[in-house]
Amino acid sequence: MTMETFLPAFNSSIMYLLSFKVYVLLPVIIFFLALIFRIPLSTAFRSALMLGIGFIGIFMTFDFYVSIINPAITALIQRTGLHFTVFDTGWIPLSVITWQFHLAPILLVIFILINVVMLVIKKTRTVNIDIWNFWHVIFISAAVYTVTGSNTLAILFGVGGFFLTLKLSDWSAPLINKVSGMSGICIPHLSALAYYPVGIIGNAVLDRIPLIKDLEANPEQLKRKLGLFGEPMIMGLLLAILLGIASDYSVKATAELAVSFAGVIYILPIVCNILGSALIPISDGMKTFLAKRFPDLGITFIGLDVAVLFGMPAVMVTTLLLIPVSLVLSFVLPGISFIPLGDLTNLTVPVALLVISTRGNIVRSFILGIPVVAGNLYFATALAPLFTNMARAMNYRIEGYEGVFTSFLDGGNILRGWLIQLSAGHIAAFVAIPFVILLLVITRVLSRRQGAAQS
Repeated sequence: MTMETFLPAFNSSIMYLLSFKVYVLLPVIIFFLALIFRIPLSTAFRSALMLGIGFIGIFMTFDFYVSIINPAITALIQRTGLHFTVFDTGWIPLSVITWQFHLAPILLVIFILINVVMLVIKKTRTVNIDIWNFWHVIFISAAVYTVTGSNTLAILFGVGGFFLTLKLSDWSAPLINKVSGMSGICIPHLSALAYYPVGIIGNAVLDRIPLIKDLEANPEQLKRKLGLFGEPMIMGLLLAILLGIASDYSVKATAELAVSFAGVIYILPIVCNILGSALIPISDGMKTFLAKRFPDLGITFIGLDVAVLFGMPAVMVTTLLLIPVSLVLSFVLPGISFIPLGDLTNLTVPVALLVISTRGNIVRSFILGIPVVAGNLYFATALAPLFTNMARAMNYRIEGYEGVFTSFLDGGNILRGWLIQLSAGHIAAFVAIPFVILLLVITRVLSRRQGAAQS
């Protein structure tokens, strides 16, 4: 087979593999990993299947959440009577553009090899099996290539982004395990991990502010203090009623919205527990196997989608609090050219790592979420022309829309945005290099101090 025939066949094989839904692909990967770890066949099969079922439960519940919240957000925006020049499409166009990028299959293999090598030389503890979400890093390369026209720079920036993802995953993993109650997992998801430094450093700052530092506001503490009104589902019910009123909903529609959101907050932890229980034998088997075969390797973590953290009630409550704030900021901040409609419900992604960093404190997560939202709004606005040009270069069209588009969260991701601006030669991005390095150093120090990492 010649190189001319191998590359297209290789690309097709990778694309076919990635065409499987995550609730099929990850269980298959987990099953074969379990066999490698010498886990009994019946246990491996059951755990893999339960993992898939857990993800189905999470996605079904989250899709239901999106279906009830989106109409309320749309109605709320329509009440303002404001119109903007850029359309927020959400993350899907960016992922489609990424997988159409000519270097995507090659980068996928490069990232897997980097992960393996870093594990062998003990520079990471993350076993990243969540290969679908590699697109979050590959998108950096696609954007850099569009900006520079250089394959070399595209690969270098992608490798740099993947390295940062693994390190942030390592540093945050122990705290994720402790706060979420799920053992042996990590979240190598760039769209979430970009906000771990904001969360852990911001939480340290809030520890020094009177009143806030003593305010205990995680769901369990609120439940003890407020009784019924401290229940996460009751808080969700009340917040959804306020959203319904603000959206000019009828009494019937408001009641349906409120009960539905309360149901989401109640059900998500249950389906996440299914996933968590499925991972226990895999995690234990992996630890035993690696301890025997590679005694110097130390503790390792299985990399999963950030969706496994959505079952934490604090994540959903904080997200609902930040939704109206995001809309207000898009209206009042100067220079913002879009309303964050398409991606607004996915605020759960950055919020999840803020909640982990604050150990479930809703008030702190909300406070830290405000600058995160503002940063995303500005990056998503600045990069909108680039995203539109990338889509046009790859002949990707948004049905019924021909104008400039962006993505509030994935398009506005602050770490990815900084790397793209750096590749474009923006002076501000170069000036920010020492600041970014300082943030990462402080993040590592705080993570080790809190027992969040030892790498």
